[in-house]
Amino acid sequence: MKYFFVSLLIILSGCTQAQKSSIDEILIVYLSRTNNTKAVAEIIHKQVGGKLVALELVTPYPENYRSTVAQVVRENETGYLPPLKNRIDNIENYKTIFLGFPTWGMKLPPPVKTFLTQYKLNNKKVILFNTNGGYGKGSSFETVKELCVGCIIPEGFSTTGGFENEGRLLEIRNEKAIAVNKDVIKWLRKIKMIF
Repeated sequence: MKYFFVSLLIILSGCTQAQKSSIDEILIVYLSRTNNTKAVAEIIHKQVGGKLVALELVTPYPENYRSTVAQVVRENETGYLPPLKNRIDNIENYKTIFLGFPTWGMKLPPPVKTFLTQYKLNNKKVILFNTNGGYGKGSSFETVKELCVGCIIPEGFSTTGGFENEGRLLEIRNEKAIAVNKDVIKWLRKIKMIF
């Protein structure tokens, strides 16, 4: 009987280690200006675990919304990629990368383009999630597919977040957070990241 319990403990500890190993292989990277994308990233993190990383810029965008819009338009026109402040070590160890961002001008934000050109993500599963001001994801998911050659990109997730041009910033809270949480869980089940 004693050997049965010892064997059971070894099996259970092995399962825990296997689960921990798969959780360690998940990276959740996001860009968030009004914290709506951050809110979705935290919901995903609660469901799948892994490491959560916010993209930070060497020179942050201006606080003023219109100034930021003008700067992003210039960056998109010139192809400028703003340098990232933080570095993700050992990115090769992650097999699954959730990548979250808001829609800016119906496009992929330049800092996310920086991330995708800075790191080699070939043969990784890259799962996209997006927040937007009600106009949808624009061309952002298509741009990721163009920049992420050789990646496995399952169906992404998109939801409305803040409306910064109207001064409404963090919208994914209270009842909206509960609804988005349900939507995220449904999506994660659909793409087989949770069961």
